[in-house]
Amino acid sequence: MHDDHLHDHPHDHRRLGRELELFGSDPLIGAGLPYWLPAGAAVRQALERYLQDTERRAGYRHVHSPVLGKRELYELSGHWAHYREDMFPPMDPDGAAPLPGDERAPGGEHLVLRPSLCPHHALIFRSRPHSYRELPLRMAELGGMYRAERSGVLGGLTRVRAITLNDAHIFCTVDQVADEARAALALIRRAYAALGIAPARYRLSLPGEGGKYVAAPAMWRRSVALLREVLDAAGLPFEEAPGEAAFYGPKIDVQIADPAGRESTLSTVQIDFHQPERFALHYTGPDGAPHRPVMVHRSIIGSLERAMAHLIEHHGGAFPAWLAPVQLAVLPVTDDQLPQAEAVRDRALALDLRAEVVSPDRGTLGARIRDGRLIPYQAVIGPREAADDHLALRLRDGTRLPAEPAGAALERLAVGVGVPQG
Repeated sequence: MHDDHLHDHPHDHRRLGRELELFGSDPLIGAGLPYWLPAGAAVRQALERYLQDTERRAGYRHVHSPVLGKRELYELSGHWAHYREDMFPPMDPDGAAPLPGDERAPGGEHLVLRPSLCPHHALIFRSRPHSYRELPLRMAELGGMYRAERSGVLGGLTRVRAITLNDAHIFCTVDQVADEARAALALIRRAYAALGIAPARYRLSLPGEGGKYVAAPAMWRRSVALLREVLDAAGLPFEEAPGEAAFYGPKIDVQIADPAGRESTLSTVQIDFHQPERFALHYTGPDGAPHRPVMVHRSIIGSLERAMAHLIEHHGGAFPAWLAPVQLAVLPVTDDQLPQAEAVRDRALALDLRAEVVSPDRGTLGARIRDGRLIPYQAVIGPREAADDHLALRLRDGTRLPAEPAGAALERLAVGVGVPQG
């Protein structure tokens, strides 16, 4: 399904993305490579801020890592053996052509656009010694990764080639795994409440037949048992899905549905005994000996692109106030009130509100109010409001609040539309 194919559903995110000027694409950039327009970038930035603040308060420490890695890194992690068909081919920065298949050009570094962040995070953990007293060590990143999706499956924001992933890896002891997975699942559920969305269902994704999975039966049994324990303890109904696990371990998938009822995975919690072994990760235990940590992979909302698609469709462009691209529209009745309207906007911007003036040259007052129906708050500035420096806020549902001094109204509004505290 191509990016320029719009569904008939009025809430299809591709249709709304165009109508609301949230994002776009261009064939010269390439399929599956959307760009963000100012309104969409504002929503995305608010979402990023919420995620990073939520993670920080939950004890995560943020890192940044490069989007490229040597081919040997992905051979070590197992991605090259199990995931290569979804990866872009290696590149030689010294000038050789991309390397097909398993062939290697002589000399040079063979770099790959990463399909995952976990190998980089494993190396960051490995970069210095760790004591058991430091665990659990929660490492988070909002990072880019790339997947060589075929043109026929690309669509809007839901299937793209350049992905920004809300990712985290928790390095912990075996005894801490269940508690950390439970905490990660609780974090996901709180985020959904803040975003005004709900899961369609929970899925326990298990290995299937074939050679795409790491061959370690005991590891799989242990990991699956731990995730079942987490879901049972949370009291969440779930379905088992053989063949949907990651190549290195089982996962809890939080499924969402689009307006047409099609499901996709948004959030995940995974237990991984495999990569700590591959990367020879260890910490010093209370006995002074080295011990192998366990990795819990966790994503609150998966990729920002897919999360944005779901938020656009679920809310129909009427985002929660803290996410809205414009939170306050200031509407002067005539040009005489334009200076006062601009002053109100500037005061709002100083309070970190996203505000704009909708001037009389953009239509009658009634037309401007209707055009701004998706904006959470509107303030009409007439002669009385301009003279008294008062605001009477109008809510998206048509409710009108009593007039009050502009400064007090803006300060109260800034508190009310702030990023949720998790």
